[in-house]
Amino acid sequence: MTAGEDPGRVDVGIEAGVATVTLRRPGKLNALTPEMLDQLGRAVDVVRASAARALAVRGEGPRAFCVGADITRFAGLTPVGMLGWTAHGHRVFDALAALPQPSVAVLHGPAFGGGLELALACDLRVMSSDATIGLPEVGLGTVPGWGGTERLTELVGRARAKDVVLARRILDAETAQAWGVVSRCAPPDALDAVVTDLLARLCAAAPVAVGLAKAIIDAAADGAPSGVLERLAGAVTSSTDDLALGIAGFRSRVTPSFTGR
Repeated sequence: MTAGEDPGRVDVGIEAGVATVTLRRPGKLNALTPEMLDQLGRAVDVVRASAARALAVRGEGPRAFCVGADITRFAGLTPVGMLGWTAHGHRVFDALAALPQPSVAVLHGPAFGGGLELALACDLRVMSSDATIGLPEVGLGTVPGWGGTERLTELVGRARAKDVVLARRILDAETAQAWGVVSRCAPPDALDAVVTDLLARLCAAAPVAVGLAKAIIDAAADGAPSGVLERLAGAVTSSTDDLALGIAGFRSRVTPSFTGR
């Protein structure tokens, strides 16, 4: 990093049950530095330990969600240094993916390289209709290094993942939704309303059940037997106050206010 250059920062705040993690380096299109990765890891720890029921991940400024890793910070790395850089990103993104709270990446602008990999580590992605996404690393002479090859392949299959990575195909919002990379798209002026509604739905569900359901889905994607996990998770939820509240609400047709207990 050159003298006086902004290393960026990552902020986390919690309001009304929703945690928001924001990448703040808009002058560099929120390109990620090692300092930001450190702060992102700490922010994930804060969210994990909090009472937040859902997480939104955002990028500051109107121009981009995140354009990936700051090239100037890894261009001169030795092989050992590059191993450390990629391992660092994997640790942080894996911790994000493993949160018990569901996470939503808000793609209001371009998400490329490590920026898309960050979004892929979230559970859900909401994309502005004028945004674009891609993994263009091979055009730079390297490869996606923070889980993108695995997570994208899980979503779109091997052939489409190769189209994005090898041919550097840039996806618009319509294609990204059709391929299952994002779950919702919205015009720019409606994006926040769509995100707010989605977060409200996530927060309104029973937290213990949400965390267990998320864990079961992820385990099933890795080949774990749902028949075993669902029985165990169902047994856990049977002892919660929230299940009693949910059943009572169903019977009385009153929306329950879950406590997380």
